Amino acid sequence: MSSDSKDTVIAILKSNCTVVESLGNALKPYEISLQQFNVLRILRGQKGIPANLSTVQKRMINKMSNTTRIIDKLIEKNYVNRITCKKNRRKIELFITKEGLNILKSVDRIIDKTESQITQNLSTKERRDLILLLNQINL
Repeated sequence: MSSDSKDTVIAILKSNCTVVESLGNALKPYEISLQQFNVLRILRGQKGIPANLSTVQKRMINKMSNTTRIIDKLIEKNYVNRITCKKNRRKIELFITKEGLNILKSVDRIIDKTESQITQNLSTKERRDLILLLNQINL
């Protein structure tokens, strides 16, 4: 690996840590993790249409997350409902609850503010360029 490649990867890893830590700290008062927040946003995006576990897993930012455990914690907090299909007991449908939507309303403003703070040193063009460059890595 060339020195440029190594420096690039290290910079990406450090940036990831900064972003994850900042967002995690913003979510801490609401007692939800970044992964739980991600699941809630996925379910809200379903607009009332049920999601199954594989749909949520495919859309997760962190594919290594234990999605079942995350969903169980959200059910305990009454942010998600899990309904087992009566005809096919293996089929499970997931819905965001009213409480889940309400917590997202509160958290959205804080996350938007935190994301703005994280990227405040970048111009609009730099942000767009960075998205394009990072998406090339994520192909």
